[in-house]
Amino acid sequence: METAVASQASKKRRRNELVGVVTSAKMQKTIVVRVTRQIQHRLYDRYIHRVKKFYAHDEQGEARPGDVVRIVETRPMSKLKRWRLAEVVSRRTSVD
Repeated sequence: METAVASQASKKRRRNELVGVVTSAKMQKTIVVRVTRQIQHRLYDRYIHRVKKFYAHDEQGEARPGDVVRIVETRPMSKLKRWRLAEVVSRRTSVD
């Protein structure tokens, strides 16, 4: 019994995590998160910003546009949602 639990825990893989900014929270239980990453250009050795948006599941509806959030990879929840909200890292400070 002990070995079965230990082997199951070792098989469980670490989920991918991303940090980004919420761009939209108008859908029910869904947020759109913009994740920016830097890559180095192969030829010119300059750093380029690459932006990608992810749809994430927000069960309680706690994230607001402008918030910095952490999302984790999860099972497919719909056609586009494969991520869920882990935590709100920081709230938006400015009022537009």
